[in-house]
Amino acid sequence: MIIGAHTICYAADAERARAFFRDVLGFAHVDAGGGWLIFQAPPAELAVHPAEPGESGRAELYLMCDDLAATMADLTAKGVEFTSEVSEQRWGRLTTLAVPGFGDLGLYQPLHPTAVDLP
Repeated sequence: MIIGAHTICYAADAERARAFFRDVLGFAHVDAGGGWLIFQAPPAELAVHPAEPGESGRAELYLMCDDLAATMADLTAKGVEFTSEVSEQRWGRLTTLAVPGFGDLGLYQPLHPTAVDLP
């Protein structure tokens, strides 16, 4: 029986990236040993999109929020740098933020029905 999904973010500076998820985003975590933190992710959903030729097998990670403007204001107050303007898509409002030691990560407010609250 499948019990969950494990997402991996490969970071050039894993310590800085882990500190961001722990200290800035406040994600709960366990220490798997030697400071190797595994974070409890927020509720998640999985979408399967059609791929362009040569792109099959690629995966992306986006954090979701219920109010993009409020979330951006909260994160800005914590020193988070946003690396793109907000774009309005038919499926949601999207931006990217810088994760120290990792790179950019998508953040969006979905306008589509979500699966995160399904029983």
